[in-house]
Amino acid sequence: MKKSDALAQRQWYIVDAGGKVLGRLASEVAKVLRGKHKPTFTPHVDGGDFVVVVNAKGVKLTGKKLEQKVYYRHSEYPGGLRVTTAEKKLETRPDAVVHLAVKGMLPKNRLGRRLLKKLKVYAGPEHPHQAQGPQPLIIRGRG
Repeated sequence: MKKSDALAQRQWYIVDAGGKVLGRLASEVAKVLRGKHKPTFTPHVDGGDFVVVVNAKGVKLTGKKLEQKVYYRHSEYPGGLRVTTAEKKLETRPDAVVHLAVKGMLPKNRLGRRLLKKLKVYAGPEHPHQAQGPQPLIIRGRG
C-alpha cells in the first residue's frame, strides 16, 4: 500500500444515470474520481473516491449525437478499423459509453489509469457494491 492510499479517506458514491446528459454526468463523475471536490486535492495524487454508475442504458445524448457520434477501435491489422455509432453502442454496451466518456475526461497517464479503476458502471439498476454503503451523488443541471 502506498503512503497516499493510507492518507486518503475513500468514500463510495452511487449515481443514477437514467435521464442524465452523458457529458454533464461524465464531467461530474471525473471530478469525484480525481478528488477535486475535496479541500485536500493535489493534482499528482490519487485522492478521489469510488463512483458506481447505475442505469447507464438510460443516459441521454443531445442533438444528433446518436446518429453522428462514432466510436473507433482498431484490431492492429491492416484494414482493421471498426466504426460504431453511439446509437448502436448504447444498445449493445451502454456501460462502455459512460466508461469511455469518463475516461476521456481523466488524465492520460498512469494516474488516469489508476483513477479509472475506481469507476464501476452497470447498465441496469443492480450492482454488487451494496456492502460498501455508497452515498447518492447529486448531479445538478438538466436531465
